[in-house]
Amino acid sequence: MPRLRWLFLALLVIPLADALFLVFVAGQVGWQVTVALVVLTALLGTLFVRAEGRHTLRRIQRSLAQGKTPTDELVDGGLLIAAGAFLLTPGLLTDALGFLLVFPLTRYPFRYAVKEWVIKPKLDQKTGGFATGNVYTFGFPDDDSGGPFAGAGGDGGPGGSGPFGPGAAGGSDDDTIDLDEDSYDVEFEDGDDTDAR
Repeated sequence: MPRLRWLFLALLVIPLADALFLVFVAGQVGWQVTVALVVLTALLGTLFVRAEGRHTLRRIQRSLAQGKTPTDELVDGGLLIAAGAFLLTPGLLTDALGFLLVFPLTRYPFRYAVKEWVIKPKLDQKTGGFATGNVYTFGFPDDDSGGPFAGAGGDGGPGGSGPFGPGAAGGSDDDTIDLDEDSYDVEFEDGDDTDAR
């Protein structure tokens, strides 16, 4: 729910800031120049988005032909769609953001942010950490129930006080029981003693 609030706030603030900036620029250089600038940036942006889209599509096809997962290319495709939407929106701030998303050098930080803060957390949530390698080897994450595997790696992991640590089974080294050789003998119903070893 908080993410939806931030998105809603951004949808309100960005057009308002864009409109105020347009009024400021129009007051400086005149309305005719401002309108011409907005139209020119939209046309140039559309051409750049089209060229980068074709290039990204070729990279996707090349990655698939080599048997690789085209993760970066697909993220780039999504960012180019967003760039096209920003460039077609009348306004100089949205056009500037659109141009940042179009060019590969300035698009890289956005791609990194999308992968780190959107894609990886979603994959971890869906796969329990297997997709990104963030897997719990002992116990369960955030398990405060006091069960046998409580506290991943701390209480239940190696070296902890859980069932596999030095304080396992609620005791210490003094509670260790030594068995003699006769304890390993098994007695069957016919009376024969057989060594289980």
